[in-house]
Formats: sequence, C-alpha cells, structure tokens
Amino acid sequence: MRNHTRRCTICVFLMLILCGTGPAPPAAAGEPAAVPLPPPQTNGGKPLMQALALRATSRAFAPDPIPAQTLSNLLWAAWGINRPGNGKRTAPSARNRQEIELLVVRADGTFLYDAAANRLLPVAAGDHRALTGVQSFAKDAPLTLLLVADASRIPGGGKDPEALQMAWADAGYISQNIYLFCASEELATGARASIDRPALARALGLKESRIILLAQGVGRPAR
Repeated sequence: MRNHTRRCTICVFLMLILCGTGPAPPAAAGEPAAVPLPPPQTNGGKPLMQALALRATSRAFAPDPIPAQTLSNLLWAAWGINRPGNGKRTAPSARNRQEIELLVVRADGTFLYDAAANRLLPVAAGDHRALTGVQSFAKDAPLTLLLVADASRIPGGGKDPEALQMAWADAGYISQNIYLFCASEELATGARASIDRPALARALGLKESRIILLAQGVGRPAR
C-alpha cells in the first residue's frame, strides 16, 4: 500500500512538471511583442561637471541607429528606477505622481518605456518621427523620445493649470537627464515643443488622457 501511494505521488509530480511548467504560450498571431532591453549600465560616464560643460542642443543627426545597450542606458538615465525598493526614479516628480510616460519613436515603430520591467512595449507600428516636430530635422534623428503626461495622474485631469505646470516641470527634469547623458556619451540631442500634437496623438493612437509635452531627438552627431 505504501509503495502504491509513493508511485502515485511520483506520477502526479511528473505530470505537474510536464504540464504545468512548459513554455508560456506564444503571443497571438500578429500581436506585437515587447522588446526586452539589456540591463542598464549604471556606472561609468563622464564626471558631472564635464557633462555640464558639454551639454548642448543639436539639430543635426547622423542616421546611425542607437545600439540596444546605449538605448537602455539612456532610458534609465532619463526616467529609470534608481531605488527599486520604492520604485522611485532618476528624475523627481511632484508628489511622486510619476505621471510622465516616455515613448521611443523609431523607424520601426513607437514604444513605451516600461522602467519596472526594463523593456519597450509596442504603441504604434510605422515610422512617425516626422510627426514629432514641425521642423524638417525632426525626421532625421534615429530616435525621438516623447514625453507624455498621463492626465489621470494629475489633479483635475490635466485641466488645472497649476497642476499641469508641475507636469511640465517634471518633463523638464527628464529632458535635462537626457541632455546630460548625451553629453556624457557624445551623442547629439535637442528638445522641442513645436509639435502638431493632435496629428501625432492620432497617428500613435494615444488616449485622450495623454498630453504630449516635449519631444527630444537623440543620435550620433552629423558627420
């Protein structure tokens, strides 16, 4: 009887292994997949005072794509989680609302930076870089970072001018982080607010609760 019970236990255990721990089912056909990023390298780079001395705005970019490791480091520097214990970020936000979303606009599509999982979540297919600014050079940067406020996290749903001002300030902190990272890595960057926001929001399929604040191109300096 004891041997029979033992054999049954082993069989059940084997069934759990075979049936319950197999690979996760693949994404549905045609459903865009998340893009994992390599772990950010959070040490190195130029000293702060040198980065400040080199900080500059550029409107001329080489077409070379940004490597995955550099992109991961850039996104972490801009708006990554630097205190995993409480989820706080590399840039401050008013009352820790963390209302800013960071979108990556590239030739292969537009993605949302998921800082907690260190990955890119698909937002829209296609190349929408030309819509990230009314200036002709907007399309030239290999990637543009789009700073978007989630109005559901802002008091008054983004309709309170004073509360919305704080979202603009939070976007400014992130933009400066981008500038300093680019100065440290000898990348070109430039922030802009001249954007056809309704057209860009439509193209990306953004919810009405999303408020486009700033766009910032990033790339190698034009040769």
